[in-house]
Amino acid sequence: KLKAEESSNTTITEFVLVRFSDEPNLRWILFGTFFSMYLIILLGNSVIILITTVDPTLQNPMYFFLGNFSFLEICYVTVTIPRMLRDIWTQKGNISFLACAMQMCFFLIFGGTECLLLTVMAYDRYVAICNHLHYPVVMNHRVCIQLVAGSWISGILVEIGRTCQIFSLSFCGPNTINHFFCDIPPVIKLACGDILVNQMVVYILATMFLMFPFLLIVASYGKIISSILKLSSAKGRAKAFSTCSSHLTVVILFYGTAAINYLLPKSNQSEGLGKLLCLFYTILTPMMNPVTYSLRNKDVMVTLKRL
Repeated sequence: KLKAEESSNTTITEFVLVRFSDEPNLRWILFGTFFSMYLIILLGNSVIILITTVDPTLQNPMYFFLGNFSFLEICYVTVTIPRMLRDIWTQKGNISFLACAMQMCFFLIFGGTECLLLTVMAYDRYVAICNHLHYPVVMNHRVCIQLVAGSWISGILVEIGRTCQIFSLSFCGPNTINHFFCDIPPVIKLACGDILVNQMVVYILATMFLMFPFLLIVASYGKIISSILKLSSAKGRAKAFSTCSSHLTVVILFYGTAAINYLLPKSNQSEGLGKLLCLFYTILTPMMNPVTYSLRNKDVMVTLKRL
């Protein structure tokens, strides 16, 4: 009984992140793969930031939001990949309690802000196609800045609160996180006592930041598709679809994998599948975004060739 009480009173000061593999040969392959992906993400998104900033032909709301989205993607992956590369290199997964809380906080802030910014980008396309005569007035520069600032402020306030709520729980052991970074599902599993209320709060907030924005995006694209189909010109329809297809591709990839990971009951999901899904929306999606937005966008391709 005394040992049980001592165990319940033990406070964890650090966690241990589980690596993908302990095989020496596979370790270097993983390091090289993830390092190459990180460089591609940095380079691709930096190029988009550069061209949307310096090129006069890309000075409109759509590319203003795209530049901000690319900056957000760089921040988003920098929270997880460098730490993961360090763990693969040193073969140590130790992370302090504070460092774990900070990593989760920044990951949630950038992820939550990304959800909101994707919704803003869908609204921008809705106004451009369904209300194009008033587009310059409705989406003026001041409104664009307010929408981006609102996304950041909302993400920061909500996710700081969510992180504080999670790390105010008691952690008395074990301290092994079966993941490559401090994400909510594997961390909250290690909490002691009754965590049902906290799990419900996490689920509700995940629904708010995933499902509500996603429903707004679906509603926007429902209106957009309806308006496009009414266009008499086939060329006009093709152009309208091409400006939306890139954003829609990113939305499906990001929301699809994130929703499965956060909203699917954990009893129906293996830990290996959880890791794979996280790998998809934390690394693969940010790596594909510059390719998706450049190869499927004529204006961006023309600017890249000119540069």
